[in-house]
Amino acid sequence: MDDVTAVVRRFNRAYTQRIGALEESFLGMGLPLGTARLLFEIGAGPTTTQGLRARLGLDSGYLSRLLRRLEEDGLVAVEPDPDDRRRRLVGLTEAGRRRWRGLEDRSEERARQLVEPLSARHRARLAAALSEADLLVRAATVTFEPVDPRGPVARGAVDRYFAEIGRRFGFDATGQAGQDAVELAAPHGIFLVACDDGQPVACGGVRTIADGVGEVKRMWVDDRWRGVGLGSRLLRQLEDAARTLGHRAARLDTNETLTEAIALYGRAGYHRTARYNDNPYATHFFEKTLMAPGG
Repeated sequence: MDDVTAVVRRFNRAYTQRIGALEESFLGMGLPLGTARLLFEIGAGPTTTQGLRARLGLDSGYLSRLLRRLEEDGLVAVEPDPDDRRRRLVGLTEAGRRRWRGLEDRSEERARQLVEPLSARHRARLAAALSEADLLVRAATVTFEPVDPRGPVARGAVDRYFAEIGRRFGFDATGQAGQDAVELAAPHGIFLVACDDGQPVACGGVRTIADGVGEVKRMWVDDRWRGVGLGSRLLRQLEDAARTLGHRAARLDTNETLTEAIALYGRAGYHRTARYNDNPYATHFFEKTLMAPGG
């Protein structure tokens, strides 16, 4: 682990210097890096203060200070959403759009200068390595948060889950969302979602099906995020959630076409068991005894 952290720290030092993060005026644009980064995000499309907090992981106080700086410079406008007065819309002014375009052009040029000395083969190698590093860092830093299964975040994640299993084995989700909203809600259930840039990338829930027995449901990982350990992390989090509900065992079912899931459950210590429900789409049934925390 010490070798890994040393590599990460060395990369951070080298990269922040080379992209101009240490400059008081990032890329000569008259803005420090944090403010310039926020300007870039606002320019990427219409958004709200809530959306900016979610995408950038900023607390509301710091975000307010950055937005105030941009407003004072005449680069952004912040105003109430006419459809929901509790939300604030954030957009670029005309001057902000000109500054955003300059930031975009200079960022593009700095990146071009960074890779220009490399051969085409080494550029491709760098692009592949950075893409992999980006995914791994994102996977390591996303968190699983309990959400209301009836809320928009949960519904967005579950809709993508239903869409995937519908493609893979013809699952019909009619009526399932309403049932989930009841069975996965507190106090008898828990639903977890992990988001990146404000979008769900993984989800799953636990519901009580018998005294001391919980069932893992709606477990999904975005296919672009597979292979980086997110599924294993999610399953462990769901097992912890089951323990908090007082369960001594976890069960789950799956379809034979979901070979990746079946392999994951086997690695996590689940063993095949007899059918325990009437789910017509389920072909495989698993159970695991849950040890007490620290046991």
